[in-house]
Amino acid sequence: MRRRSVLLAVPAGLLALAGCNDDSGSEKGQKVRASEPGETASSAPPAPTGKVVSGPLPEITSGAKFGQKPTVAKGPGQPSRDLAVRVHSTGDGPTVGKGDYLRVNYSGQIWKTARVFDSSWKKGSPALFPIGIGQVIPGWDQALVGKKVGSRVEMAIPPALGYGEQGAPQVGIKGDDTLVFVVDILDTFTATSSAKGATVAQDDKDLPKVGTNTDGKAPEITIPKTDAPKKLVAEYVIEGDGPKVKATDSVLVQYKGVLWDGGKEFDSTYKRKQPTQFSLQQVVKGWSQGLTGKKAGSRVMIVIPPELGYGNQEQQGIPANSTLVFSVDILAVL
Repeated sequence: MRRRSVLLAVPAGLLALAGCNDDSGSEKGQKVRASEPGETASSAPPAPTGKVVSGPLPEITSGAKFGQKPTVAKGPGQPSRDLAVRVHSTGDGPTVGKGDYLRVNYSGQIWKTARVFDSSWKKGSPALFPIGIGQVIPGWDQALVGKKVGSRVEMAIPPALGYGEQGAPQVGIKGDDTLVFVVDILDTFTATSSAKGATVAQDDKDLPKVGTNTDGKAPEITIPKTDAPKKLVAEYVIEGDGPKVKATDSVLVQYKGVLWDGGKEFDSTYKRKQPTQFSLQQVVKGWSQGLTGKKAGSRVMIVIPPELGYGNQEQQGIPANSTLVFSVDILAVL
């Protein structure tokens, strides 16, 4: 595990196929791996003009309502060389912005054959990924920014805005295939997303105090003038009402980390101005143990002793044998 983001990204879904790298805990966000809505793609003829057109698009033959698993017919004749987008139902939630993390259900299939090559409905859990910043295939970036949460969007993506002339052979996508997606936008998370729930009393004078502001700014962490605890501490600051995190889950979080000794901040998603996604199986033990069993929507204070953190290994900004203190907002669980 890398120190800088304290975590590694493991989004689920198809879409970021060939060439994607999951070892991406950089300050500027993560690449999606071979199962998410695409990363970058090389150009393939015919080149799109940059326009967004209304069709043609295949018919949704069953499951036509938002939230229902859709069945989609074959493409009618030849697809457009441009990006075709149709909003079947418009939600009343926030507008999706560039750089937001989206939580969606989606189904993707081949225009010519209607063969489904990926579906979050089939997997049984939504996908979560950043939009509008080149982390997914260009057709997704172009079609979904500006739409509202609660909307169902259908799109036909030409090769140049999908996986390019190389296609994605591992899932049967050829270089000349137009791809059809139906996407339900479930939620969006921004640089100012915070915990939502009931404030919990912080009565133990021997433990750090964490701010309860939910304005999108980093909460203050105040370290007591006492010795650090020898065992892991993980307590609610704000208790949400979402599902409990399992040890095998991936989560989207806002967090801030400081040293017990001196209170110096060494890492923060607030400074990077973007939440971060990671798997509990790919972080230090203090994170995975501290967040397991906590509810989505919560803010959790975690005190991690050295043996559950970086031990006797010095990291950039973190001396060896350091006790670490985190404020973690659990925005979403996958």
